Amino acid sequence: MRKMVAGAMAGSLLAASASGAAAQDADLTQASAQAEIENVILLVPDGMAIDATALARWYKGSALTLDSMASGLVRTHSADAPIADSAPAGTAFATGYKSHTGFVGVLPDEATTPGVPTVDPADARKPIASVLEAAKLDGKATGIIATSEIMHATPADFTAHYPNRGNYDALSMQQVYNGVDVVLGGGSQFLTREGRPDGANLITSIQALGYDYITTPDELRQTDAAKVWGMFAPRAMAYDMDRDPAEQPSLAEMTDKAIELLDRDEDGFFLMVEGSKVDWAAHANDPIGILSDVLAFDEAVKVALDFAKEDGSTAVIAVTDHGNGGLTIGDRATSGTYDKEPLSAFIGPLKKAKLTGEGVEGKLNEGRTNVEQVMADYYGITDLTDEELQAIRDAQPGRLNYAVGPMISARAHIGWTTGGHTGGDVVLYTYAPEGAERPMGVIDNTDIAWYMAESLGLDLDATSERLFVDAKKAFAAIGADYRTDGDQLVVTLDGQTLELPFHKSIARLDGKSVALEGVIVHNGKRIYVPQQAVELLAS
Repeated sequence: MRKMVAGAMAGSLLAASASGAAAQDADLTQASAQAEIENVILLVPDGMAIDATALARWYKGSALTLDSMASGLVRTHSADAPIADSAPAGTAFATGYKSHTGFVGVLPDEATTPGVPTVDPADARKPIASVLEAAKLDGKATGIIATSEIMHATPADFTAHYPNRGNYDALSMQQVYNGVDVVLGGGSQFLTREGRPDGANLITSIQALGYDYITTPDELRQTDAAKVWGMFAPRAMAYDMDRDPAEQPSLAEMTDKAIELLDRDEDGFFLMVEGSKVDWAAHANDPIGILSDVLAFDEAVKVALDFAKEDGSTAVIAVTDHGNGGLTIGDRATSGTYDKEPLSAFIGPLKKAKLTGEGVEGKLNEGRTNVEQVMADYYGITDLTDEELQAIRDAQPGRLNYAVGPMISARAHIGWTTGGHTGGDVVLYTYAPEGAERPMGVIDNTDIAWYMAESLGLDLDATSERLFVDAKKAFAAIGADYRTDGDQLVVTLDGQTLELPFHKSIARLDGKSVALEGVIVHNGKRIYVPQQAVELLAS
């Protein structure tokens, strides 16, 4: 675990899963020889602070699946800030390198956080390979799942590269052409001609690439295709508490189906699953949204863990990318009574809620004259103040959870420190086959990537060198001429013409299409191509 130990400021401990305790080097060597990991499932409950799991456990009334897997803590800082944005936090999980706010799958411009290796200015914003991409090149099946748009930061971190998480055009184009076998989540709007500034119809492209493009839970259950692309909402999917089972599958159902399809590959698979909207609820200080999707996430973890235990060659990692909201069980109002408050003081008000703040919005009439009735029916709140009534009436579309969340929080004595991310360590949950290594202790978020890569026998740095070659330098070295022409790079050498469309994995050599093993990335300044593209002219 050379990379893993080097990446951790405080060091990291690895243990054989059979004992659950720190192991000696000799024992680890023996365990590695005895246990082989063919599959890795990474599950990310975006923005889930530790009090969120405690609250979910009390609300559920029993232990979470996650509880049995807790093995350590993870530091979450980015390359230049102690509190991370989801894009660099997910990049650390995916690639083993820290990055900058908003940067997806690329190196930062600079690294200023103590303990983070400096960045060569020549490598600023350079794409770096993800575990998913390395697994794909190694012949493994791959999949991503998210309850957000699939182009959102975390799923994009594993499947695309661009120094702006908001550039859904570039990110989604790369995702479509990056050869992922199973893609499930929201965001169909950003695949349509009408929803894209570039006017491309990516749904047609997805189907042309051989995917079974599906949009309903029934189609998800029925599909038996080797390549599946499921879009279940124009933008993000609903919170699980608000979800219509006839319209959208649960996170657990998507996880179960993805495992079923990916497990057919004899070479193994890599799957990333994100419970995206835990983070969104935390931003809104909405405890009901958090409970909804932490519990839904835990069900997905159970699906993965049950499979892993039966399979015998699968490692499961569950870890959030950062905390959010500063959620606490107890607030200022309990400062003098915290040890006298019964459980019902915290959980009782939460149990009355039937929908999240987002879901309640759909129950209000056009003029919002039925606020008191809706809040009584769906939240059990019958004592709204004049200020609270006005706050609900004034809430902008899509923002009602920001109004309702603090109201239920106050009644349940749930505290919040911020509407943004937080910088504390987060809990690491792991499972590995008997005799295999699993990470323990306090580790860095980048160590997650190195652990997954080492478990699957992948070389992330070698994959980066193979997939992301500086086009200008590489083509100049073989004496080729090159120029940008609209949305592509055109290279000529000895009467041959090579066209390389940005953000796709298809080249045209003298008009003939050639499939590339990776996407062509234009990061706004430089263009990176797979080494294979250079060899088309150099050979």
